[in-house]
Amino acid sequence: MKTNRLAQNALFAALLAILSQFSIPLGPLPLSLGIFGAFLTGLMLRPSDAAYAVGIFLLLGAAGVPVFAGFKGGLSVLSGMTGGFLIGYLLIACLTAFSVSRSKHMTAYARTAVVLCSELAGLAACYALGTAWFMLVSGNPLQSALSACVIPFILPDCLKIVLAYGAALLLKRRLAKAGLLQAA
Repeated sequence: MKTNRLAQNALFAALLAILSQFSIPLGPLPLSLGIFGAFLTGLMLRPSDAAYAVGIFLLLGAAGVPVFAGFKGGLSVLSGMTGGFLIGYLLIACLTAFSVSRSKHMTAYARTAVVLCSELAGLAACYALGTAWFMLVSGNPLQSALSACVIPFILPDCLKIVLAYGAALLLKRRLAKAGLLQAA
């Protein structure tokens, strides 16, 4: 792997760590910008690089570095009630990056539809994993887990999808104009 790709992966792992600190506690789960970072990572990096970046973030957190929301870290966070959602960031980034890589030759409208749908699929996968994990750890039934972990987050997370898509388009244009990224 080339040095610039390693630097990009580290940069996006750091971005995830920084964005995760912008959070609002809402019951057992915080409303965090970390998920926005997962979407942006998938939109900006190749699938393997997106996996590496989120993997670095998760490994740093597992090692005790306070990269998760509320400056938390450690295996207790990953094995706790929010662990499934954090691991779900990997699903989000990989599904999004895969759809971006496969939609390069489509029209702009088709590409937008495919990528936004894959982001929604990644969000659904994150919700499914996170909710199942939450139910396992907390002992709550499905109804109360959905009420605590999914329903309050649907609209804010959908807004994050749209904002991440717009931010990625803007970043890609600016980076291409500066000669730091090949035009997509």
